Order: sequence, then structure tokens, then C-alpha cells
Amino acid sequence: MEMLPDKIPEFHHPYTVVITSSRGGNIASKLRGYRLIDGKKFYFNALAFGRIGGHNISLSLSKKTLAEVTKMGLDGEKLSLSLQRKLIEGDVILKPNRQTDVDTLAA
Repeated sequence: MEMLPDKIPEFHHPYTVVITSSRGGNIASKLRGYRLIDGKKFYFNALAFGRIGGHNISLSLSKKTLAEVTKMGLDGEKLSLSLQRKLIEGDVILKPNRQTDVDTLAA
């Protein structure tokens, strides 16, 4: 697949991003959550940061998650890029799993 420098490959399978925990400060935050694809949860960890050069996400997906996604017939690389974009754009659901996470996400 040929990629143009300013074109991100599209991921055309619908999914939902849920953030369960966010910790950090003004420059960087550690995010935990999952993607809900066809009723199945795929967990991820990410570092969100931004200053000079704009916002960015460092995403961590397990080999098991990538294997399961591939087994479903989906492209793991396109899914990762799509997930990064959703996180940067705020296209997520905030669903904290502890009271301390509620306070952190509300701040």
C-alpha cells in the first residue's frame, strides 16, 4: 500500500473508544481504556502529549490484541492510526472505573 505523506489510511470498521483512566499534568497524560469492536473489548495504554509541534499520542497495543484484531480480518496498523486520531480529536467516551479516575477526568 502506497502512503502519501499527508494522507492517513482510513479504517472503515465502526468502533467505540472508552477511556477508563487518565493521569498526568499540563504537558502529558497517561491514558488507559479500550476499543469496543463488534462487542469485544481490546485494551490499550497511551501517552498523550503536546506542546511544540502539536498534540500527539504514543500508543501501546499488546501482540495479543493485534493478533486478535488481525484474526477478525481487520488491519491492525490502520486501526492503531485511527485510534490515535480519535484520541487526539477527543472522539471518546469517558467512563472511569474508580472514584479517583472520576476526579481526574473531570479536572
